[in-house]
Amino acid sequence: MLRGVAVVIPCLNEAEPIAAVVREVLAQGVSEVIVVDNGSTDATADIARLAGARVVSQPLRGYGHACAAGVAAIGPWCEFVCFMDGDGSDVPAFLGAMVAPLAEDRADFVLGSRLRGVREAGSLTPQQLVAGRIAGVLLRLVYGVRFTDMSPMRAIRVDRLLALDMRERSFGWNLEMQMRAAAGGLRCLEIPVDHRCRRGGVSKVSGNLAAGLQAAWKIGTTFLRLALTLRRGAMARP
Repeated sequence: MLRGVAVVIPCLNEAEPIAAVVREVLAQGVSEVIVVDNGSTDATADIARLAGARVVSQPLRGYGHACAAGVAAIGPWCEFVCFMDGDGSDVPAFLGAMVAPLAEDRADFVLGSRLRGVREAGSLTPQQLVAGRIAGVLLRLVYGVRFTDMSPMRAIRVDRLLALDMRERSFGWNLEMQMRAAAGGLRCLEIPVDHRCRRGGVSKVSGNLAAGLQAAWKIGTTFLRLALTLRRGAMARP
């Protein structure tokens, strides 16, 4: 049982896979599942609610907008929060392994690396694999923290997340969290997690060249902007 754990699932038009995702997450014994409907034009919200999730509406499009809305909705009884996608590609059975280092006070932030886990063929595009490696190299060079991925599957103590002062509201949310956690001196841990092909619907990024290029640009500019800002902040501290 994963008591005190909230799972936030940002969604945009995931009516086909979301019910199975919610049921699989609830089967892990978490305290609450928060599905954030990010302006879906299908029945994502209704299906998620019927499956047992608490649904939050965030009509402002943007992955970061959705994640922030989910964080704001976390109940005071939850000490830890996990994030994962709603397309069925992340494997909820790994939630326990993600939360354990936090509950045992061995880490403040845990990232699930799809690159180090077992992946179904075609579950990640070559671009996603390369982007994760490049981001990992840059983070290690700048902050000395080892990451191999920018996976959406991650876990963090709620109080630590709130203290990070997250500001990115688009695709750069995940990278910003990793950068702020590293720059802020949080105990960061990466563990391998398995990854599957999406269980329905259409990818908003990996299957769309224009969206993929836009996401890559946003992630790149987010890294440059935060690297300069966070390094200056670190240098200013006594």
